[in-house]
Amino acid sequence: MFIEYDIFSQRADALRARIASACATAGRNPAEVTLLPVTKTHPAAAADYAARYGFAAVGENRVQEAAEKRPLAPATLRWELIGHLQSNKARLAVTHFARIQSVDSEKLLLVLDRAAGELGKKLPVLLQINAGNDPAKFGVDPADAPRLLESALALPHLQVDGLMTIAPLSDDPTVARRTFANLRTIRDQLVTHTGATLRELSMGMTGDLEAAVLEGSTLVRIGTALYGPR
Repeated sequence: MFIEYDIFSQRADALRARIASACATAGRNPAEVTLLPVTKTHPAAAADYAARYGFAAVGENRVQEAAEKRPLAPATLRWELIGHLQSNKARLAVTHFARIQSVDSEKLLLVLDRAAGELGKKLPVLLQINAGNDPAKFGVDPADAPRLLESALALPHLQVDGLMTIAPLSDDPTVARRTFANLRTIRDQLVTHTGATLRELSMGMTGDLEAAVLEGSTLVRIGTALYGPR
């Protein structure tokens, strides 16, 4: 049975307090950090709760799941793809998502650019970097990030908002923090090299939210702490 809205609301309040506390420690403004509810594997009501609370967007891991839920959710809600995207689903993804956070290859960039052009839209994207050098995670190798960004910036129908990463699974909390610090460093180097803005750093989930905020995250992707275990 899915949770009641009141429980969701209390959890969202608690998460905002966690973000505010981490921002205070880091000397940051909490308004700089967006909380993105992740509705993966949960019913369409999860998206409805997010909109009711006041969230502007939700994250989904799978294209087909978003395609099924989106018509049942408020039309004002934006959907962001945070899961791995195969090229053969790119057009469907461009149709349903306001932003794609998991762009990790030049091939995918080209397919997304073509699909966005055919649909008459400029598609915001984040480049997924494997900043923790984890073979179990998707994302381009940090050494290849400059080339991927250059390719993205040259495409007319894409808008590069920033970078995304997922920390390796580890019992050592310093692993996540190092990963997030590495992504921030990569971002800063890319900005210096290209002059691109790259404002968004999408990093941090339920278990490593504080570490991400301390290292400069502007967007944390939260599922479990809002909706419970999948």
